Amino acid sequence: MKSGRTGAVAALAGALALSALTAPTATAADTSGTVTEIVVNGGKPIVVGTAEVKRVPVSYRVNLPAGYSAADPYTWNAGPYLYHGTTAVKGASSGGIYPSEYGCYEVAVRTAQCAGIMSVDPRYDLDSNGDATAWTVGYGVVLFGNDNAIKSEKHVGTSGRVQVRRYAKATVNAAPEPVAKGKPITVTGTLKRADWVKHTYTGVADASVQLQFRPKGTTSYETVKTVRSSSTGALRATVTATLDGDWRWSFGGWSTTGSAVSAGDYVDVSGAGGLVREMHARPW
Repeated sequence: MKSGRTGAVAALAGALALSALTAPTATAADTSGTVTEIVVNGGKPIVVGTAEVKRVPVSYRVNLPAGYSAADPYTWNAGPYLYHGTTAVKGASSGGIYPSEYGCYEVAVRTAQCAGIMSVDPRYDLDSNGDATAWTVGYGVVLFGNDNAIKSEKHVGTSGRVQVRRYAKATVNAAPEPVAKGKPITVTGTLKRADWVKHTYTGVADASVQLQFRPKGTTSYETVKTVRSSSTGALRATVTATLDGDWRWSFGGWSTTGSAVSAGDYVDVSGAGGLVREMHARPW
């Protein structure tokens, strides 16, 4: 059954108890309440830049102990959070990432289905590039007594993991433009990623990056060469001009770093003639 208790009511209860979730008490009592079916960002990595707050969806189910009702959100608060490099209790009190907004509705007497948004702010939540790692999915359950005081509280680390990655971006420049058919084209560019300490983008060294080409009049890119970035993230390759078309760089990403694809840079090849029969020839 649905009680219709969503939005403002659930958010109010969350605001009341969120301080408890972020500041665990010394209470030793356990509760039988659990948070299950936690899904963060659809199971995909969270890729974060240097300034923009990354908002990702989160869903979960709250299972309450006997004596508590999902229809009475003022008596309980429960939800997931992300932490790494410490315990669930310490992660809850320092450095954890929580849903910034959420709502719950009753699906059974002691069960609530919840959904919301987790906001990751690189200026406050990520203070080291070492934060680009697998974060543990934890959850907290806080129960309140009749006097609104915390009756019991627990924090649990689950087997779930969410990869947090540094946002990467690539640039490209193909020259000369135009170029005569059969002459060399030099394609340069850069590969950079978010630095959460300096709050800027810095070069990615020794990365395997693909140079790709899309002939004029087609929709698909094909890999031409693979190069490694320099110590400063610079990219460079030389190819032979054959067809008109777009050149770009493509980086597949790492466990710590998101993928990146540059925009295409169009080069007109004089003498190429735009021959349709050449469109599917390899352009090198």
